[in-house]
Parts: sequence; structure tokens; C-alpha cells
Amino acid sequence: MHLLVGLGNPGAQYALHRHNVGFMAADAIADSWRFDVWRTKFQGLAADGRAGSAKLLLLKPATWMNESGRAVGEAMRFFKLTPAEVTVFYDELDLEPGRVKVKTGGGAAGHNGIRSIAAHIGDEFRRVRIGIGHPGHKERVTGHVLGNFSKAELDGWVPDVLGAIAAELEWLLKGDDARFMNEVSRRTGED
Repeated sequence: MHLLVGLGNPGAQYALHRHNVGFMAADAIADSWRFDVWRTKFQGLAADGRAGSAKLLLLKPATWMNESGRAVGEAMRFFKLTPAEVTVFYDELDLEPGRVKVKTGGGAAGHNGIRSIAAHIGDEFRRVRIGIGHPGHKERVTGHVLGNFSKAELDGWVPDVLGAIAAELEWLLKGDDARFMNEVSRRTGED
């Protein structure tokens, strides 16, 4: 069993925010791999499914970004999982738009959702960081992160990256993070 967590904020008004790209990744995975319907569970929305032989639970915490760890911790305890069996998809300011990087452990780099999860389960979980780019000036960060993707982004790199993440998911589940990143990059032309 693997727990895949997409980070975002609940509510239709936040659906297209850059900060919600983790929710978007979870939706792409659920659609691509034909997961069960989303249901309310573990302080969020959860969907069961499989990718290849791996049994998965997708989770979109409804606790707001800053309290995501509560939902993740609850699901993890229910299934008796270790942090190594948890993968979190989220937005990363310090990566170019559309760039995807994977790492296990480390700090939160100012991301409150990651900080909350680490406080609840420790920091040795896998992170799939989806680049949203930096607006260039520190005072513009909040508006950028909490702003909607542009139409050009929604018609361009966003669906391409989300589709590539879903299509190459099995590499993550096999623990081959490097191959996952290479294949996502190949599919999106981000070499």
C-alpha cells in the first residue's frame, strides 16, 4: 500500500491556484488509472486504486494547506504505513514552471503544507515537487502562489506535466525516482 497525497486548498475558488497543483496531480492520477470515486475520509477526499500491482490510496487533505499533516497522519496511522510509503505532490516556487523533481526527506523550504506533514509524520517521506516558477520579487510570491494559472499555462505545460506524472507513476512506485524524473522530462520536452 502506498499513500499518494496531493496538496492544495479545498473549495472551487482555489481550484486553479498554482498552490493547488498537488490536487491537480492527484486528480490526473485518479483519472488516468481509473481510481474509485472520491469520498470523504481522513479529513479530506480519498480514492482507492491500483497502478500496476501497487495498491494505492490518493488523498487530498481538506484541512487547508497549513494543516495537511493532520489528514496525512490519520491515513498513515489507519493503514500502519511508514513515511517511506508516503509520496506528496506539491507546488515548488524554486523550480521553473513545468519542471518536476523528486526527493526524500529534507526541509520544508518555506512550504507550509510540507512543514505540517513533517510535524505529523517526520520528514522522511518522498516529495514530488512541481515547479510553478518564482515571480521574481519576494513581495509578489503570495499573489503568485495564490493566483490562478494563466490560460496559456492551462492550455500548455500544466496538463502536459500532470499527464506525464500520471503516465510515469509506476516508476515512483518501484522506487526509481531518477527514471520517473527522466521519463516525465522526456514526455514534456523539459530535457
